[in-house]
Amino acid sequence: MANNTITFDPDSGAAYGVNLTILSGADFKSTFSVLKPDKSAYNFTGYSGSSQMTKSVAIGATLGISTTFNVGFTSAAGGEFQISLGSTDTRNLKTGRHVYDILVSSGSTIYRIVSGNILVQGGISSAP
Repeated sequence: MANNTITFDPDSGAAYGVNLTILSGADFKSTFSVLKPDKSAYNFTGYSGSSQMTKSVAIGATLGISTTFNVGFTSAAGGEFQISLGSTDTRNLKTGRHVYDILVSSGSTIYRIVSGNILVQGGISSAP
């Protein structure tokens, strides 16, 4: 499980870059602790989140959505949320580089809070 602490300034309009790795066939979770520029926790009370990834084939080209992450606020008031996929979902991902982003929203306000690359690595299995 990856843990990431990021600083989010909604006035900047820029997503924080975080690269991740997923092992094919394994459960995946990545937790994000979000701080405001003054280093206090960002309050996500009343927010919802969404996150998707897509296989990247070339600069600026994608093949459509590969998967949708589960997004859950583990401590909304404390600025913490988690994205996750189960082993069945990760098993179906193509190995290689993907791109993803995480959106959070409250009412009509939507922020692209995190984006980056995801490396999907194939598993090693041995026959009995």
